[in-house]
Amino acid sequence: MAQFVDWDLAAATAGALGKSGPRVSYAEATDVVGDLRRLTEEAAGHVADYTGLRAQVTHPPVRVVDRRDWAATNIAGLREVISPLVTRLAGDKQPGALTEAIGSRLTGVQAGTILAYLSGRVLGQYEVFSADPGQLLLVAPNIVEVERKLGADPRDFRLWVCLHEVTHRTQFTAVPWMRAYFLGEVQAFVDASSGGEHLVERLRRGVATLSDAIRDPESRTSVLDLVQTPAQRAVLDRLTALMTLLEGHAEFVMDGVGPQVIPSVDRIRAAFNRRREAGNPLEKAIRRVLGIDVKMRQYAEGRKFVHGVVERVGMEGFNKIFGSPLTLPRLEELGDPDAWVARVHGPTGPLRPAG
Repeated sequence: MAQFVDWDLAAATAGALGKSGPRVSYAEATDVVGDLRRLTEEAAGHVADYTGLRAQVTHPPVRVVDRRDWAATNIAGLREVISPLVTRLAGDKQPGALTEAIGSRLTGVQAGTILAYLSGRVLGQYEVFSADPGQLLLVAPNIVEVERKLGADPRDFRLWVCLHEVTHRTQFTAVPWMRAYFLGEVQAFVDASSGGEHLVERLRRGVATLSDAIRDPESRTSVLDLVQTPAQRAVLDRLTALMTLLEGHAEFVMDGVGPQVIPSVDRIRAAFNRRREAGNPLEKAIRRVLGIDVKMRQYAEGRKFVHGVVERVGMEGFNKIFGSPLTLPRLEELGDPDAWVARVHGPTGPLRPAG
């Protein structure tokens, strides 16, 4: 089957349209890379001590990347996952060669446009598509740009970012089944489509409308427009619950460790929250259609859930959440920590450890 996306063109488009980074000298850039690598190791110790979670699998060292490298890595990961799924879904239903060639190139440009935008926004990521168990990425130009805009102490802000991203790495390396479960749910979402050929075209239209939304602040399209069947909605509920848990856990750990090791953490958090909430109409439209607004809500809702569970059963009791896919919170439990505690720990739950 021909390509659903011209991935090489997507990478070239992302590189061409991506914003240039902040001005730094070669010596400054070298210092930033070394600093982020060192602070990643420091953050790993803090996260392990605070959560009680230890990596069960070997992971590669952190990669400090620029915007182009971030986009290229994500394109490679998406190619690994999406291409086999689309090929399997489409089966023997091959479109004409000219139609497919034009479609794949158009989708490649559109996908590259989306990734170019995101490459200027993302501070860090634990990328799980391209390799097992995944790869921690820190986007140095974006970190430097944001710390300058916030007027934050560089060491404090960089450690703050590292705490969040290292927590995500810990989630996938201390819980070895997590990556396979996540990828399995992504495949289940595709399998739940009403039809392979229709899904491929719907994915194409989805990429197109998301790309258009970057240029049109009046767009009302959402990533949820790709969800059509009840089975897909059930999978989406599970994925939403999982991502809300992972994001909330990372925020909870960052806020728990931060005051102990980052002197200016309160000022950083306040300034960063203001930055999240701000934005011109175009920025807000893009956040909505790309699901970034949903991600922001996940930070708050997930953190509240994790706090509620830890308050009731302590950190060790909370960590039972990572026992198996069956102990992950259901979507309706995210607003009701008592319901999760009752299901996993029993009606009364264990007593919270003193101290």
